[in-house]
Amino acid sequence: MGKLMLQVGHFDQAEELYQELLKNASTDSDKEHIYRQLGCVKECQGEYEEAALNLNNFLGIYLKTLHEDHS
Repeated sequence: MGKLMLQVGHFDQAEELYQELLKNASTDSDKEHIYRQLGCVKECQGEYEEAALNLNNFLGIYLKTLHEDHS
């Protein structure tokens, strides 16, 4: 649903959806995906600092889980 909102340019609605999903996310995998999508939303909105923060959160979780998978 969020990706569709992004594709049709409904960035504010996509952001609201992803923020709500983030509140209820219970796994690192879920959070990783949501932060990545929030980064895309913010980039599309021209809010590059916010995009970078979300993408940094995504990357931190990704690297943590990558390390755990290869231990």
